[in-house]
Amino acid sequence: MRQLGIPSVLDRLIQQALLQQLTPIFDPTFSDHSYGFRPGRSAHDAVIAAQRYVAEGRVWVVDMDLEKFFDRVNHDILMSRVFHRVKDKMVLRLIGNYLKAGIMHNGVVSARTEGTPQGGPLSPLLSNILLDALDKELEKRGHKFCRYADDCNIYVKTERSGQRVLESVTGFLEGKLRLRVNRSKSAVGRPSGRKFLGYSIIGRREPRPRVSKESVRRLRVKLKKCFRTGKGRNIRRFIADTLNPILRGWFNYYRLSAVKTVFEKLDSWIRRHLRKMYWRQWKKPRTRMKKLQVLGLPRENAWRTANNGHGPWYNSGTTHMNRAFPKRFFDYMNLFSLLDNYYAVRSAT
Repeated sequence: MRQLGIPSVLDRLIQQALLQQLTPIFDPTFSDHSYGFRPGRSAHDAVIAAQRYVAEGRVWVVDMDLEKFFDRVNHDILMSRVFHRVKDKMVLRLIGNYLKAGIMHNGVVSARTEGTPQGGPLSPLLSNILLDALDKELEKRGHKFCRYADDCNIYVKTERSGQRVLESVTGFLEGKLRLRVNRSKSAVGRPSGRKFLGYSIIGRREPRPRVSKESVRRLRVKLKKCFRTGKGRNIRRFIADTLNPILRGWFNYYRLSAVKTVFEKLDSWIRRHLRKMYWRQWKKPRTRMKKLQVLGLPRENAWRTANNGHGPWYNSGTTHMNRAFPKRFFDYMNLFSLLDNYYAVRSAT
């Protein structure tokens, strides 16, 4: 659970103005290994860079996890780094005031002595300014790494060197930057077993990005909530208004995945849930039999399916329901297909 510091309209306007003036000053000095919240860079660029490092033979990754990073930023260290390039006292005072803005919880205001408030336009730039010290230290040591905000992966050739890097970088972060490393989540492992920005890198000779298991699990949890709220709704409208926007946005982020199995299984799972919605809406066995006949099932098969006594989830996976609601039916309903779009992306590239 993270605390958000949502600025007022006036403060948001001022922070955006500060961001537009400070970005040209600081961004050119940032490391090429930093990809988060920077103009012309994205999470996809970071994943591609990670894939390139694995292809070079760096088949071990040091996965660094900073514990409550935005809540533990040391104000003095951050302001000293800002002062290196910004000399205007009014600007420095304004940034300092935003960092120290109090927190209102249950109507009580408490002072802030560390951390940067998440939710404002200025927070990502301030985090990059502080963590640029980590980037410069890793570059000085000759490491190959990718950092996106507080997510940092360092790619090495052996497990032993990875353990050594983990210990030394942990000492630097906690000693120099006063940040806390989450030792229970930070580890050295294979890129296929660790996730970076929702992706895992599988394979050694020809490494490929794939959607991590945790990302798939989170999508399933989100979609299950949507399916529960979709009971009794017009299914075509449910697909257009609720389901497709989620699937389209999710696929656009994970379109780099080179493993089609994930998309294929998700498509099948989503169609089964939609069949379950139809089954629930029909309610009575007589209605179910009539609807299945309309969809092309012989009367005997429709009667047997409608009266089998099993629940909605079981029936949504039966052969008869798959024949009544094949993939082309959902294509006609304009359901966003993850697998079809995977093939479209691959053919385009």
